[in-house]
Amino acid sequence: MTSDLAEELSLLSISEDLVPSTGETPSQEVILAFDGLLCPPLVLQTNETECGGKLWPAGIVLAEYLLRNKMDEIVGKKIIELGAGSGLVGLALAIGLKSTGVRTTTIHLTDGHPPLLSLLQHNIDLNTPNLGNSTTVLPYLLSWGHPISPTIPSPPDILLAADCSYLESNVPLLTATMEALMGNDTVCYFCYKKRRRADKDMIRKLSKLFEVDEIKEWQKDGVFLYEINKGKSILGAGQTRNGL
Repeated sequence: MTSDLAEELSLLSISEDLVPSTGETPSQEVILAFDGLLCPPLVLQTNETECGGKLWPAGIVLAEYLLRNKMDEIVGKKIIELGAGSGLVGLALAIGLKSTGVRTTTIHLTDGHPPLLSLLQHNIDLNTPNLGNSTTVLPYLLSWGHPISPTIPSPPDILLAADCSYLESNVPLLTATMEALMGNDTVCYFCYKKRRRADKDMIRKLSKLFEVDEIKEWQKDGVFLYEINKGKSILGAGQTRNGL
């Protein structure tokens, strides 16, 4: 994470626990340029009254990592974001793809909370004028643990998940959905902010189902980033390739 982005996070006053205070504005517009990586910048409407409508720390970290390191791999691919909320990660990529070429890229922003679909659509509409003609962004309702709707094309080439483990009770449902969506060639970028001891156990459980690699150079302020691939890990039970 760059120092400029860390400052941007501070200026946005993203709290550690993301519990709304009584003084918060229910809705506000935020502009994110990611230290000049996005031109024009991303414009987002947030909803502080909805858990998923906030700006989450892991979403900002994941978006910056992908913008800096993975755009050549993402262009032309089919992408699904889980728990998209306001659409931060997927829409940042959509704007970043504008200058990468003419290959068609489709980004499917999914969330399991119906009221957030209108927020997703609003943010898609806000940023559509800044997208390239070869990039399509679509919102979908996807409740974790339920059968995948045929309207959601799977398996994707890229699966994104940022701060999807905020509610511990949802982790088994999230894991089941990841298993259902991921194909043999799917790459998942999984980012979360550690808030409890059980978070490390979550990664250990994921490593029993998938090959999990921590991207250690992007660990900062309790935010962890992983690259996950399909297939049961060949490592010892409960270990990632970095020894967790």
